[in-house]
Amino acid sequence: MKHFFSLFFLFPICLSAQLHVGNPDFRLRNVDNQMISLESYPNAKGFILVFTCNHCPFAKLYSKRLNALSEKYEALGVPLLAINPMDTLVYEEESFELMQEKAKKDKFKFPYFQDDLQAAGKYFNAKNTPEAFVIWKENGNWILKYRGAIDDNSDNKERNITYINEAVDALLLNRQVVTPETPSFGCKIYYRK
Repeated sequence: MKHFFSLFFLFPICLSAQLHVGNPDFRLRNVDNQMISLESYPNAKGFILVFTCNHCPFAKLYSKRLNALSEKYEALGVPLLAINPMDTLVYEEESFELMQEKAKKDKFKFPYFQDDLQAAGKYFNAKNTPEAFVIWKENGNWILKYRGAIDDNSDNKERNITYINEAVDALLLNRQVVTPETPSFGCKIYYRK
């Protein structure tokens, strides 16, 4: 089973210039037991990739907001894909079965993948849960357009700057993303050596 094209590991994530991420070739298991890759969405203009998990108090605050993002942007050709890169040997609450329970309980309207080899998390150098990345298709290549926090206020979704909305709305209008990178906050992702 291929998780990520090996070329990915050659590129550090940095938004000082447009980052070409090539043609991502990964297949991860969704909570419905289906193996899904970016190729499963041939008409996608871009993707919102959110690294999240079950146990993190910050990640728990975002289920409804992620559902809203998914509902708004999937219809516009920008699916949201949630990826759980947490080490299940360290965190029992990150098991696939508990991911399935969380997706059902929180009524996820988007795929929730288990990144059991942590390949996606390592490639994107995701640091925290939640942390978001917006990639966009340009001339047959995926370009990283935004990385960082979903918004600037985890406590109050009514009084925040919605970085993901701003980035995707700009891209849909063929405009430059004004804020391409923000600090992410949440629980630290620990990677196996």
